Amino acid sequence: MIVSSKELASMQNWDAFLWPYEQAVDELKVKFRGLRDGFITEDRHSPIEFVVGRVKTIESIKEKLDRRVIAPELIEQDMQDIAGIRIMSQFVDDIYDVVELIHNRNDMTVIEERDYIRNAKPSGYRSYHMVIEYKVFLPTGEKKILAEIQLRTLSMNFWATVEHSLNYKYNGEFPEKISARLKSTAEAAFQLDEAMSQIKDEVQEAQRFFHKDKGQNKDIE
Repeated sequence: MIVSSKELASMQNWDAFLWPYEQAVDELKVKFRGLRDGFITEDRHSPIEFVVGRVKTIESIKEKLDRRVIAPELIEQDMQDIAGIRIMSQFVDDIYDVVELIHNRNDMTVIEERDYIRNAKPSGYRSYHMVIEYKVFLPTGEKKILAEIQLRTLSMNFWATVEHSLNYKYNGEFPEKISARLKSTAEAAFQLDEAMSQIKDEVQEAQRFFHKDKGQNKDIE
C-alpha cells in the first residue's frame, strides 16, 4: 500500500526523526572544518576549501517519498540524502585526496560512491558523491544513520547551483537551447579546472606566502 504525504505527516514525529540527522550534519561539518584547519596549521595545502551542510526539509522529504514511492518504514535506508554535506575543493586532484581521507577514517563507513567527475551526467553535471554510515549518540543510545557527501570544485559547484535554480523554473524539462548551453558551460567549467591544475604548484606556493604574511600582520596588530 502506498502511503501519501498527508498520511505520513500524521505518522511521524518530525522533530524527533530529524534530530539525529541534524546532529550528524553539525558533527561532520566540525570534523571536516577541523581537518582543513589542521592542514593549514601544519603549513600544508588543504584539499578542503570550505564545508557546508544541511538537513532536508520536511516538505522535500515528503515530496521525494511520493515521487519515488518509498514506504515510510524504509525511509531511513532508502533515502540516503536526508543529511547532506558538501565539500568544496580548489582542484580536481583535491577531491580524490578527500575521498581517500574519508575512506581512511574510522568514524564513518563508506557505503556507496558515484564518480560524476570522470563519468559526467548527460546534463554535464560533475561531482563526486559518497554515501556514508555515521554513528550519532542519542539519550537512548547510539544510532547509525546514512548521510550523503558531495565533493566539488568551486567551478563545479557554481555550475550545479545555476543548474539547480533553472531546474525549479523548468521542472527538469529544459528547452533545447538552454540544455545545450548548460552542457557547453559545464565543459567550459571542467576545462577551467583542468587549466588551473596545470598551475597548481604555483597557486599553492602563493597561498602559503599569503597565510604566512597574514599571520605576521596579525601578530603586529
